[in-house]
Amino acid sequence: MRYIIIGAGAVGGTVGGRLAQAGRDVVLVARGGHLTALRERGLRLRVPEGELTYRLPAVDGPGPLGELRAEDVLVLAVKTQDTVAALETWADAPVAGGGTAAERLPLVCLQNGVEGGRLALRRFRHVYGVCVWLPSTFVEPGAVSAAGSPLTGILHLGRVPHGTDDTARRIAADLADARFEAPVVPDVARWQYAKLLGNLANALEAVSGPVAGEAAQALYARVRAEGEAVLDAAGIAYASAAEQRAARGDKITLVPLDGAPRGGGSSWQSLARGTGTIEADHLNGEIVLLGRLHGIPTPLNELLQRLANRFARERRAAGSMPVEDLVRLANEAVAAAR
Repeated sequence: MRYIIIGAGAVGGTVGGRLAQAGRDVVLVARGGHLTALRERGLRLRVPEGELTYRLPAVDGPGPLGELRAEDVLVLAVKTQDTVAALETWADAPVAGGGTAAERLPLVCLQNGVEGGRLALRRFRHVYGVCVWLPSTFVEPGAVSAAGSPLTGILHLGRVPHGTDDTARRIAADLADARFEAPVVPDVARWQYAKLLGNLANALEAVSGPVAGEAAQALYARVRAEGEAVLDAAGIAYASAAEQRAARGDKITLVPLDGAPRGGGSSWQSLARGTGTIEADHLNGEIVLLGRLHGIPTPLNELLQRLANRFARERRAAGSMPVEDLVRLANEAVAAAR
């Protein structure tokens, strides 16, 4: 199996680098300065055992690869807001022996939230979802870091919308050889929705900094309670906190890495890099959507979604709103919703 990592940023680059370390065939897909750096200097993966460099094929799309191989696995690791463009780029790529990527190849959605899998199913026949527990950082063009030890990450894997198969088990076996735990589960969405509840803090962190102090933690608890109420009203199952703790255990310990400080999660990193976009529409926005569909008010998640999008659009500094100001806005939003 050859793994084509579509979006070789923090998560995609880490998975691609670890798979290459395990002897798997890997192609990286990137753009701009990151693509240039990958071609010129290789992928530099900073991990607890040091900096590893992998000279891997790096492309900007399917064209340079010619016909894709029948044993290729497409790994979609772009942010959800970039999913549609990536799917359009790769769906019609020809596969040796006939047919297209959308018709024949497995597509693994290595993304936060649940929307990526739904979007993929509109174009691809064989879609797999992943619940991503992988602390990683885009350090600079050509370099990513992952501080987890002894495991680099835990990646629950299954078909979308549900089920398992031999392809999922083969991918999981390769990931297990690459320092990941990859349980193959028939209900991957249940794990993804549980992770979504945790990811509701991403916008909070992006706007006001680490969710560490009493005020920030109390606000996140309220945001998460909205999310749980919405999922319950929608009849959507999610893994319990106890299940998640049992799954993680002490398998991933973060090790400080020289030259690769971890400033924050994926949304915080989007603001820090000034990308101009953020994934809040598919995290807090997922709760807002379900709330509107099922008649559950979600003023706190609406607020975080709106603020995160504004910060990204206006390229404001990550964590620049004092948490006291955010709490005040949250209280006003809740009062207005009554």
